[in-house]
Amino acid sequence: MKIKVLGSCSSGNCYLLQSKKETLIIECGVDLRKVMKAIDFNISNVVGCLISHEHKDHSKYVNGLMNKGINVYSSPLTFEALGIDERRNHRAKYIFSEESIKIGEFKVIPFKTKHDAAEPLGFYIFHPEMGSMLFATDTYYIDYTFKDLNHIFIECNYSKDILDKKDLPDTLKRRLIKSHFELGNVKTYLKNLDLTTTKEIVLLHLSDSNSDSNVFRSEIEALTGKPVYIADKGLEIDLEGYEC
Repeated sequence: MKIKVLGSCSSGNCYLLQSKKETLIIECGVDLRKVMKAIDFNISNVVGCLISHEHKDHSKYVNGLMNKGINVYSSPLTFEALGIDERRNHRAKYIFSEESIKIGEFKVIPFKTKHDAAEPLGFYIFHPEMGSMLFATDTYYIDYTFKDLNHIFIECNYSKDILDKKDLPDTLKRRLIKSHFELGNVKTYLKNLDLTTTKEIVLLHLSDSNSDSNVFRSEIEALTGKPVYIADKGLEIDLEGYEC
């Protein structure tokens, strides 16, 4: 199993979880032509797409995916915000916080996140070939903790120290604080997890102007003792499997 990052920023987000037989797409905010090229145009291997929320950098190409025959999974209010009715489009699949679903061989448990969106979700994902993964982006905190995580993909959007030095409108600062994960809060969250089985931590959706990737990586590596990667476009990571 490997993960490919096609985009992890405000201009577009998309991640591919790929085994030899299956691909699960997470987010569809990147041009479909790039997605099709990344999967070698093998749509038959795609078991579905998860969308965390309706903002265009995560959902812009949802209709294009469904038109290609790919099932898309998200919360009811996210689909409503996108103008999509599950009753009229059988490719739109409602999912609910804390209710497990099976997508191909992927087991997915959605959970509520905190963002300025209709009904945003994060995802706990398990597959026999990779073990367990936490995926959480565009959230200023996570109320849930998880055991025995093998792979952690988590937003680390900005640093309060950097933000405080910027001459930005208060409304913009407040929106950042109430919609995105800050470095110190990410570190606090990671401290509350048992990272014994964690292979790596990948930081998602860094702000172009309010983050420092080198500082973020080094501070979280020092805190956790785990390899830390920044989810830049083109990043590929092999996700080692674990015995169940």
